[in-house]
Amino acid sequence: MEQTADGPAMTEEPTRRDAPYRAGQTALLLVDMQRIWVEPGLDPAHGAARGEYHARLDGLVIPNQQRLLRAARKARIDVLHTIIESLTSHGRDRSLDHKLSDMHVPKGAPEGRIIEALAPVEDEIVLPKTSSGVFNSTNIDYVLRNLGVRYLIVAGIVTDQCVDMAVRDAADRGYAVTLVEDACATYTEARHEAALRAFGGYCWVARTEEVEARLLALGA
Repeated sequence: MEQTADGPAMTEEPTRRDAPYRAGQTALLLVDMQRIWVEPGLDPAHGAARGEYHARLDGLVIPNQQRLLRAARKARIDVLHTIIESLTSHGRDRSLDHKLSDMHVPKGAPEGRIIEALAPVEDEIVLPKTSSGVFNSTNIDYVLRNLGVRYLIVAGIVTDQCVDMAVRDAADRGYAVTLVEDACATYTEARHEAALRAFGGYCWVARTEEVEARLLALGA
């Protein structure tokens, strides 16, 4: 890949949203797959019963993300995880929105860890954020450009909040984004479908089997 003074150059523009992935230019981003948002009862501020949401997580989203992780690791592409976690124990560094929403995961809190089923392995990057948008409160853009990434695959929770912002912000910054819709969830199916209609124009909306097959082909 061509180099610039600021790092790897983004070359060979994709000509369509579902353009084939390229080895060395593709990364997987899993958004906020933490115990506090996945395990019922761990979020006292937003802990209303969410049967539909947890059923989708357990029966569809987590198994599909495990498939994506296995394929990504086999293809040896970069894997990044975001988590919501304050930089301080009391959270004074949080965004105003998170303060007003009473959203606070203290630094190092056990409930803030990524769930065991999706636990990062060596050299997978974990980015703690204190806003809904990972591109707003982390250095992910700097990291992705240094890694030479042009194709960003996104999955996680929740579809119409943090996932939505990751997709839109990545697209605006020049990444070819794939959203794996059956590896995402929000609190109702109606909200999930409405989100896909709202931000689907910024990405290729794909299913797990399609993305998994492409990743496995990269690693073949």
